Amino acid sequence: MSSEISTEVTRSQVELAQPILDAIRRHGSEAYPHECCGALIGLGDRVIESLALSNTTEEGPRRRFLIHPEDYQAAEARAAATECELMGFYHSHPDHPALPSRYDLEHAWPFFAYIILSVRKGNPAELTAWRMLDDRSAFGAVELIGDALGHRGR
Repeated sequence: MSSEISTEVTRSQVELAQPILDAIRRHGSEAYPHECCGALIGLGDRVIESLALSNTTEEGPRRRFLIHPEDYQAAEARAAATECELMGFYHSHPDHPALPSRYDLEHAWPFFAYIILSVRKGNPAELTAWRMLDDRSAFGAVELIGDALGHRGR
């Protein structure tokens, strides 16, 4: 197991409704073969909106993503306007597993949920959720729940 991933499961969960799941999967397919990224807006553990953001990386969007500070501010403003909070972010891994990378860990912020979508040959595949451990050494798995998932996920 990679040093970026802990076997520890965090005590949190993320709930996704079908329209949110569909929007994230669609964004991943549309961005393929590049990584997509977006914000998760909601209340408590429930995502009520996904906000697609531009991938502004200069390192090559095939293997990296970067959210511009103005887009981050726009996501926070959207959350405030809907009386919600910025819960975290999502991004895709084109033709790679939905597991966080060292780069993901180095660029993560505590307390946010991170959803990763694997996109295989343009088709959305597995979806996982993660949160940085308190000691910031690794990500712990977050449980994904909701009817949209057809089951309780990782």
